[in-house]
Amino acid sequence: MVRRNPFTTIIVTGVPGVGKTTVLNNVRALLDERGRKYMIVNFGDYMFKVASMRGLVKHRDELRHLPLLKQLELQEYAAEAIRLDAEKTLNGGDILFVDTHAVIRTDTGYWPGLPENVVKALQPDSIVVIEAPPEVIVKRQQRDPTRYRADLSRVEIVSELLQMARIAAMASAVHVAASVFIVENVEGDPTIAANKVVELATKLR
Repeated sequence: MVRRNPFTTIIVTGVPGVGKTTVLNNVRALLDERGRKYMIVNFGDYMFKVASMRGLVKHRDELRHLPLLKQLELQEYAAEAIRLDAEKTLNGGDILFVDTHAVIRTDTGYWPGLPENVVKALQPDSIVVIEAPPEVIVKRQQRDPTRYRADLSRVEIVSELLQMARIAAMASAVHVAASVFIVENVEGDPTIAANKVVELATKLR
């Protein structure tokens, strides 16, 4: 039996620098205008909180360099914590957005950002993949001094990561019968992508 949360759940993914946070900020504004109740949470924030408390990392971008077993442990914690927080706040008709990555490039290869245990805990109705041309993503990375992404700052790396992100999103969606919805974050106008995400949320239930 396919499980679903009482509220609509959308996982929003995208490679580093694609502009997920900017798109979701615009989603927030659109839903506020409509008076809709929602939560937007960042998966990495939940992982970083625990990892930093344990002295494993000092910066968020160090998370992807942790050993695999540590990452898996942190992922499982984050998924359960997000679901529990949402259940305390949201009801039927409300929307949960989870900002995360479908795939993570590490020193030991590509790892799934949404392995089976994580995606089953979150129970998404849809996994959104936000994309942009690789050249645009690299330029956006360079404009963000708050993040360390030197290992992701080449066009060929970003191009491969985009391909892997689509594959990973579909593989994760299969476990929970979720849709995969691909959206382009158009340079200079994130409201285009935001409107598409909001429209998706209204059609899922």
